[in-house]
Amino acid sequence: MKKANKAGLLVSAIGASLLGGLIATPAHAQSGNADSCAALASNNSLGASSVSANWVAADAGKGLPAFCEVKAILSPVADSKIGVVYRLPADWNGKMLGLGGGGWAGNVTIMSATPGLKAGYATAQTDGGHPSTSPWDTSWTTNSAAVTDFAYRAINRMTVAGKAIVKAYYGRAQEKAYFHGCSTGGRMALMEAQRFPNDYDGIISEAPVYSLQVQTSAVLRNKTIAAGGGFSPEQLKLVNDAALKACAAKDGVTDGLTTNPRACAWSPKTLACPAGQAVGSATCLAPKQVSALETLYAGIKAPDGSYAMLPLSKGGELGWSMFIKTDGTGTDQQSGGGMPGLSPLLFGDRKVDFANLDPNKDVPEARASAFGKMYEATDPDLAAFFSHGGKLLMWHGESDPGPSPVATADYVTAVQKGGPKAVSSIRLFMAPGVGHCRGGVGPDLVDNLGTLDQWVTKGTVPEQVVAHRADGKITRPLCAWPKVAKYKGTGDVNAPASYSCEAGGK
Repeated sequence: MKKANKAGLLVSAIGASLLGGLIATPAHAQSGNADSCAALASNNSLGASSVSANWVAADAGKGLPAFCEVKAILSPVADSKIGVVYRLPADWNGKMLGLGGGGWAGNVTIMSATPGLKAGYATAQTDGGHPSTSPWDTSWTTNSAAVTDFAYRAINRMTVAGKAIVKAYYGRAQEKAYFHGCSTGGRMALMEAQRFPNDYDGIISEAPVYSLQVQTSAVLRNKTIAAGGGFSPEQLKLVNDAALKACAAKDGVTDGLTTNPRACAWSPKTLACPAGQAVGSATCLAPKQVSALETLYAGIKAPDGSYAMLPLSKGGELGWSMFIKTDGTGTDQQSGGGMPGLSPLLFGDRKVDFANLDPNKDVPEARASAFGKMYEATDPDLAAFFSHGGKLLMWHGESDPGPSPVATADYVTAVQKGGPKAVSSIRLFMAPGVGHCRGGVGPDLVDNLGTLDQWVTKGTVPEQVVAHRADGKITRPLCAWPKVAKYKGTGDVNAPASYSCEAGGK
């Protein structure tokens, strides 16, 4: 698949992840109109330049309400140009929804704003401090202001200005403010909770690319597969079939979904070619291919015990090619998650051979760089966010070939060490068979926004959510991690009541 198509798939997956929830009817609606919209163009509460405000008529065909669209440029420091877009629905539910981007880009698309608008939210979006929409373009990092903007400042400035414009337009402040992001948007979500704990009342972080371990993993995974000689599509299917046969029924249902890949003890050694049999076929694997798989499933550790290459999940092999060059012929389509383009920020003038990235030297140096410390959202101390009632809902596809669900579970574990308040204020849901933000063979649609809203406004603690596929073929309950859903043995396998949440192990 061509690079442009790969990039399009990523952006679509991230945008589609925000379309997965059920659209609720706006409650406590308050109206806006074209005249009040036009007045925003001259409102100075944003402290912005290039402000425009346009009334957009309702689109019955798309189910979109009428809304006021405000575009502006925020410049909190010299050379900073943070593009923002606010969409303020005519019938407002009294709440604001900030939205995140993907890859190395922000996201101001109407596609991402659509579910929020339909539910009556005033939406806030940003380009992250640079206009490029390519998820793998890092050329903008030569601008130090843009680097800081993308790392953490853009979302905060977008949010502060957004609250001001909401109050100016509707005549009152929002009742609640939420943030929702997947991938890079998931990192942005965690950054808000960590650096700006008062910005939001509730935050959804999905499949977060929250540390440079995602980029180092991409580079090292390609290196590992290249060393193993690569895999043909037929061989990957052979591996996937074997892993699913061994582990997919552990939850009581033979459905091609591995509910807890980390508990799957299957070994690729079972597929090693017998002595004397020709390797390179679709029926068995060469020793170096087996070794590569073992490394991919186990991950690679850096000297401090952290992951330099995060593990891949057993049962998700058919989705690896979205981010990995599985044929072993070289760097992936995303050039290691864009990491080579960041070399000046990570390594200064030192030349690094990315084809032979050293997990013992290069990875620790990259993460310890000034950029790494600015960019990574790894701080588990969310006491300030939780102290005012903030809730953090996290979600991850178990078969994600980009950011690993292992890293997300590790972060939740670290947060929960903060005490009872932390334990009660964070929830993680893992979706079996689901890829990055969406896709794969599992149930990838779930109403995370509705769940968060009920948690924040009603105190309804989510211990289980229901996920389904758009084609209606699979419906499954997702249990709050580390519990997993297990079939009771009777009843419709697509009925959530047929499952119980049981200990699944970490």
